[in-house]
Amino acid sequence: MAKLIIFNKPFQVLSQFSAHENKRTLSEFIRIPKVYPAGRLDFDSEGLLLLTDDGQLQHRIAHPSQDKSKCYWVLVEGVPDDSALQRLRAGVELNDGITKPAKAKRIPPPDLWERTPPPVIKHNASWIEIELAEGKNRQVRRMTAAVGHPTLRLVRSRVAQWSLEGLAPGEYRVVEVNMPVTVKRKRVKGRRSRY
Repeated sequence: MAKLIIFNKPFQVLSQFSAHENKRTLSEFIRIPKVYPAGRLDFDSEGLLLLTDDGQLQHRIAHPSQDKSKCYWVLVEGVPDDSALQRLRAGVELNDGITKPAKAKRIPPPDLWERTPPPVIKHNASWIEIELAEGKNRQVRRMTAAVGHPTLRLVRSRVAQWSLEGLAPGEYRVVEVNMPVTVKRKRVKGRRSRY
């Protein structure tokens, strides 16, 4: 059984254990030895971060080839109209290519904790939910900016079947994950092996 830690990463915490330039890290919150993040969450983003002690599970969660669905609640400047949401759904041209199609919709303000410091809202802002299955660097922020609605606050609420439900910032829960056994087949030059 693999150990999976479901952690609600606070704002301005690095997704690593090693110290880095006076910034807060995971070591302040998680004292379980030999666990590693399965994917990353930016320093200025909040919410669900998964960690595990199993390399195979880490790969299944984090590797882009696995297409794990990730859901984000995003506070953006302004109120995206249907055209902006459709652009997010269809794929947005970024400097490293076009994003894959995503799900995007306006949502009422989610029931979240207060963030310190709070986001700076100059005029008006609204919440959208974006669900995608890829993970380019700072992708959600770049997507919302590309459609004219920069991100003010970003909270990852779910990765695959795991959510941050019931966890305050800095809290975590540990679950056991039953990993299916994979059998590697050897190939013999010129023919298939039976084993």
